[in-house]
Amino acid sequence: MGRNTRKRRTPLATKAVAATAALALGGGGLVWANFYASAHEENGGHNRTKARGAQVATIDCPDIGQQLSDVPERARGEVDGELASLDQQITDAYQRLVTTRQAQDGDPRFVQNSILGPLEDRRKVLIDRIKLEISRAGGRADDGLDRLAGCKGRPADQQPGGGQNGGDQNGGGQNGGDQGDGGQGDGGQDQDGGGQDEGDGQNPGDNGNGAAGPFAEDFVDIDDVRPNSRDLPNGLAADGDTGSTGSFTTQCGVNENDLFNSDNIIVAPGVDNGAHHTHDYVGNQGNTAFASDEDLAGADTTCRNQGDKSTYYWPVLRLQDGTQEFDANDLGGGAEGNVGRILKADQAEIRFVGNKQGDVVAMPKFLRIITGDAKAFTNGLANANTSFSCTGFEDRQVTDKYVLCPEGSQVVRTSNFQSCWDGQNIDSANHRDHVAFVQQDGSCPNGFQAIPQLQVRLVYDVPAPTVENGQVRNPYAVDGFPEQLHKPITDHNDFINVMEEDLMNRVVECINSGEDCE
Repeated sequence: MGRNTRKRRTPLATKAVAATAALALGGGGLVWANFYASAHEENGGHNRTKARGAQVATIDCPDIGQQLSDVPERARGEVDGELASLDQQITDAYQRLVTTRQAQDGDPRFVQNSILGPLEDRRKVLIDRIKLEISRAGGRADDGLDRLAGCKGRPADQQPGGGQNGGDQNGGGQNGGDQGDGGQGDGGQDQDGGGQDEGDGQNPGDNGNGAAGPFAEDFVDIDDVRPNSRDLPNGLAADGDTGSTGSFTTQCGVNENDLFNSDNIIVAPGVDNGAHHTHDYVGNQGNTAFASDEDLAGADTTCRNQGDKSTYYWPVLRLQDGTQEFDANDLGGGAEGNVGRILKADQAEIRFVGNKQGDVVAMPKFLRIITGDAKAFTNGLANANTSFSCTGFEDRQVTDKYVLCPEGSQVVRTSNFQSCWDGQNIDSANHRDHVAFVQQDGSCPNGFQAIPQLQVRLVYDVPAPTVENGQVRNPYAVDGFPEQLHKPITDHNDFINVMEEDLMNRVVECINSGEDCE
């Protein structure tokens, strides 16, 4: 495997992080210092569990990008660059957090004085730049952004939104619409710590990335997930003859071309390694952070229908089995805690469906949609919107756990995208406000129009991890920002519409006429 991206400049700050990370490489990738290590190991497992739970596992910073709604078009490039720098600052601080555990043991104020305090100062500088760039372009920056500079530490077992161990999470996405309740019972999986072996982060139980997760508490047996605990939509009419009941399926393969990179073309255009994790790509083959809309329109596509040059991409799924992947030493890969064997989907089912209340209208070309939230562990659940299940059990869906499937059953990742559009914009400052989920009755919010709903179903053959005595061996996990600890709640999916106009019109016609087309 190899990443198919063109050569680009790497910022000096990024090179510095890579150099620092390379010093810690070993085994399956970057071996983050294990925060579970305790000075009282001789006192037994119970006391160790208490010690590890009390220590800071990761860094929780307010997501500035989510708060931006009024950014003039001509300032967005600069603002996106500053937001990417904020992400890099968090990555740098997290790297310092996990490599200074001995100093933290000796000084209870170390994290605040040496990591969080300096991070807040650096964030203030970038926030001021963002405000200045917005003002220069004729916009008005929210003065409240200044209050978002501070970050805090949090333990690994703290649930999104600040709660502690509990299975039911309202991961249903925005506006109570397409995705209903995203939770499930705890299924007996809420162990006290749910961690790895104690020690220095280099023993076999740390899965090659030390404290970066996932942990036993992040897994649930599919038999312990309540059927129909999520009100999963299918985008079709609820009562027969109403709504738009057709569908359109596009067949684009499963990344047979091995197109991988850690760019983030929607959120961080023009920034190398903007995602800090590796993506799978199907469809458009020109997808890098540096691709313009014209580049995308002129690129090749893996879709059987060559009129569909849309880009469909998602974080890779990895088995943390010690495999040295092609990106084991790279930023976005092993150098940022994303380690192990990349698992390609056996199936990637991509289809567009209709609206329960009426007809859909065509998506504009180059419309961008992100569903889910790569930072949901620290951001909270407002935008969490993917689910895991097993073949043969797909009436059981869970958002905040990885699933353990029985022999002969495969892991399923499902993403159902926002299906209402504001009728004007192909993107927005926070990359969310221009689209929305349908409301409970299937209608779009005021001012929004129903568009075809993209549904992505990925099926994987995943060797089942072993979970025993609060430990997990050979787990699988989605790639993510390092400070998100590979939590399943951070799964997400991305789409840019690059269909030719004639093809998009055919999609709309099929859906509105009740046909099932390919």
